[in-house]
Amino acid sequence: MHERIASDLRRRIASGELPVGAAVPSESQLCEQWQASRGPVRQALAALRADGLIGGGRGKPPVVRSQAISQPFETFLSFSRWAEGMGRTPGQRTVEIARRPAPPEAADALGLDEGEPVVQLLRLRLLDGLPTMIERTTFTWAAGRLLFDYDCDSGSVYAYLSGRGVDLSTARHVIDAVPADETDAALLGIAPGAPLLRERRHAGSARGEPVEYSDDRYRPDLVSFTIENSQQAHPSLLRSPSPGDPPRADLAWRAVP
Repeated sequence: MHERIASDLRRRIASGELPVGAAVPSESQLCEQWQASRGPVRQALAALRADGLIGGGRGKPPVVRSQAISQPFETFLSFSRWAEGMGRTPGQRTVEIARRPAPPEAADALGLDEGEPVVQLLRLRLLDGLPTMIERTTFTWAAGRLLFDYDCDSGSVYAYLSGRGVDLSTARHVIDAVPADETDAALLGIAPGAPLLRERRHAGSARGEPVEYSDDRYRPDLVSFTIENSQQAHPSLLRSPSPGDPPRADLAWRAVP
């Protein structure tokens, strides 16, 4: 129930039905609307606070702070899965898919020799019909060639490749900001040079074999990234390190719902 309530509120905020600065319906109003107890309502509001969508001081009714929808790390491999989990409608428009010689950056990321064949995909991703993100993805030939038998406008490329037996179970993400180039500006309907959030992703198999390198660029007024740090009492942290132990991290990433 709390997920349904939170999803509906996110939809109302994103659509402008609840604009920035507007008061969020009270707990009593939400309880009545959903025929729910205060527990699920408070869970839903807490989730929106964690996303940075609503705020407000103690004793004051919450108000809308932002319309940017946060994306947890666990869904970075699938824009479609993330959007659907938020109660939104994902969409896509393929601009180009082609077999090409691997350029230097992609060759390095995929562990290939420069010039080896790869498949490059350029897609515009939509959220409720609104241009939101641009994917520039390079696949190894073994994985990418499968896309020539798939309508990339029909849904999730990751779901299709996984269904064809491609192992995409590990990923590393680098996030930074870049100015929109001419292609970004034209596809996203923004001015050249406007700031974009960029996520560069190296994805591969459970055995560490590279499969995909992607440069995804998001409109920051529509999407933000949420990371929550928490210390984990991993067994390896309960003893002192021994000589020769590999470096270890005391902080683990956990996705915020």
